[in-house]
Order: sequence, then structure tokens, then C-alpha cells
Amino acid sequence: MFNNLFVPGLNGIASFVFWYPFVMSLFWIAGTLVYIWFRDKVPKIDFEKVDWPLISFLVPCYNEQDTIEETLDNLLALDYPRKEIILINDGSKDNTAAILKKLSREHPSIRVIQSYDNRGKANALHLGAHAARGEYLLCLDSDAILDNDAPYYLIHHFLHKGERLGAVTGNPRIRNRNTLLSRMQLVEYSSIIGAIKRTQRILGKVMTVSGVVVAFRKRALLDVGLWDRDMITEDIAVSWKLQQRFWDIRYEPRALCWMLVPESLSGIWKQRVRWAQGGQEVMLRHWRVLFHWNQRRIWIVYIEQWISTFWAFAWLFVTVSLLITADTFQEMLIWLTFTSFALVFMSLIQLFISLQIDSKYDKVRRFYLWASWYPAIYWIINTGVVISAFPRAIASRYKGGYATWKSPDRGIGRNK
Repeated sequence: MFNNLFVPGLNGIASFVFWYPFVMSLFWIAGTLVYIWFRDKVPKIDFEKVDWPLISFLVPCYNEQDTIEETLDNLLALDYPRKEIILINDGSKDNTAAILKKLSREHPSIRVIQSYDNRGKANALHLGAHAARGEYLLCLDSDAILDNDAPYYLIHHFLHKGERLGAVTGNPRIRNRNTLLSRMQLVEYSSIIGAIKRTQRILGKVMTVSGVVVAFRKRALLDVGLWDRDMITEDIAVSWKLQQRFWDIRYEPRALCWMLVPESLSGIWKQRVRWAQGGQEVMLRHWRVLFHWNQRRIWIVYIEQWISTFWAFAWLFVTVSLLITADTFQEMLIWLTFTSFALVFMSLIQLFISLQIDSKYDKVRRFYLWASWYPAIYWIINTGVVISAFPRAIASRYKGGYATWKSPDRGIGRNK
């Protein structure tokens, strides 16, 4: 098709742009099915027969006046027998500090740490970890609503999966489901993120825990120096530090946590650029893993991340080149139609399998029809996100200091 195109090597790059997502979709499907077959057949836990240890709930807050009271009410209502709740205000500009002060008076069982400067989520978690009395830290975002059984499922891993278990990541679920964008993200969390977590767990290493809900062994965090305060995504950074020190990370799909997601394109864009930048920062910082044989189990995760970054640039290059060099509109249309149909078809198969699996935790099967919007929009947005994040990730290596955060988009009517 590209014989008449003047861009050297375009055929090879175009083949890569097509085959990489096609093969990776098959890979995620296979990994998900293997996980379900070998790892998901676990006996039901009898919560009554376990001597449950103390959990320290850490909830960092920045401009969360609209959500923090609901989150605290949820934590107080959990029937987990031994818990302490620590709320950390990281220099909020809204009324969060006053709300936390009021809550601490109403509920003597909670503790509040007031930081008057915005120094980032990682720094807030540092403060909370130093104040925590529990050996196990359950870190939550300040818009999170935790399922009552989630703490049991998370902590059960630490009690029965060995002393080298450093973290257990939970299963984030989406609360706001009323718009096209929120329903597309619902499909994404079930089919893409869930499939990747399950597959990476089969490989033995994961790219990242879910910052919205994750439990840590405090001893493991101390061993790696806690969270990196200069990294924009503290959850990705600490995941890599733990695994390079041979602490294990597990995924617990039964540990459900309900959260709010952006419902505007600008909100999604800012969130995804931050995620992409954080992942690229970690890749730039930890490149030496490729030269250590004892880190070989994480090589495939590292390499896949860089290939996916290269794919975004390659997709843009091929698309622009095709627009410039195609002899006829028909030639361009045939390429776009064929590749789009094949990739969307494979993506929809992956989405269907993943939604079927996740339906036993959350009734998401009925949202499958919304999946038809997902592949094309996701690829376009993701390509722009990765390309936009790359120079920021490089610049951050020379910036230093605290990686501060901004108030996220929590959905229409809850933006701050």
C-alpha cells in the first residue's frame, strides 16, 4: 500500500503501529484468562476466625472540602475491628483545613495532621506513615468509598502470603456513571487496567499499585525509604522501589474501592498527562534495571512501557505521513478503515472478556455497549497524552524539589 510513499521505512513503522496493539491485546487476554484459571480460585475467608492486626488508614487531602466528610463517614462505619484513621491536609487552599479540624473534634478516634504548605501527596503520606501506629498502612484517596470487606481481603494477604509481601493493591471502581466519559472510564478500569494488573501479576511484577486504594507493610516502605517526594506519581515510583528490593506486590480484585473520575475532557487530559509523566519519570530514573540480572523479572514490564511510549510517537508519525504522501484519498481511507476495524474488533473482544470477569465484583456487563466509543477515543487521547507528557518527564529530572499536586477533577458538579 505504501510503495509510492516517499517516507523511508514507513511500511515497517506502519506495521508496528498495527501489530503492537493487536498482539498486546491478545497478550492481556491470555494473561487475564491464566490469572482467572490459576490465581482467582481462592477459598472464602472466614473473617470471624482471624486475629486481625491494627490498620492505619492514611488519607492525604488537598482541596477536598466536597468529599472528605463522606470518605471519613465511610471509614468510621467499617466494621474492621482494629483501625486508626489519620487525615493529612497538604496545604489546601479551600476549606479542607477547617473541616478536618471540626471532624477531629467530633470524632476523637481520628487524628489530623495539618501541613500549611503544599508539598505533594508523597510528602503527606510520609507524615502519615511516621505518625501511624500500625504495621500495615492502608492508603486511600480522599474521595474513596471503601467496601466493608476490602480491608479484610487486603490484610489477609500479609498474614498468609509470606514476609516478603510489601504491598497489596485493591480494585478501584467508578462511582459516577451518568456521562459518556465516565462510562468509558468504567469500561477502561474493568477491561484495560484490570487485565493489565492480572497479567502483570502472572509475570510476577506489576507496573504500579493503585494509589486510590493500596495496603503496605510499613517495614517494606521503610526499607525503600518511603515514597519519593520528587515524583509526580508516588504510587508508580514506590512500586518500582519495592520490587527492586524484592518486595512482592499482589493484586486483590475483591478489595473494592469506589471513586470519582473526571467527567470533562480537560479533567481527563490533566489526569492522564500526570499519569503518563509519572510513568515516564520512573522509567527514566530506573533504567539501570536492564543491566542487573537479578532484576530480570521486571525487564518485560520496563520494556513494554517504553515500547508503548514509542508507539504513540509512531502512530502520530504514520498518520501525518499518510496524510502527506498518500496518492489518493482512497488509499488513505483503505489503510485507516482496515487497521481501525481490526484493532477495534480485537479491543472489543478484550473488553467483553474483562467485563464478564469483573461482573462478579461489580455489575458492569450492562455497560458493554459503551465500549464501542472507547478504542478510537482512547487511542487518540492516549497518543496526545504520552507525547505531551514526555518533555515534562525529562524536564522533571532536572527540576528537583517536591512534586506538588493540584486539586483533581472529581466529576461534574464536584470540580474545584
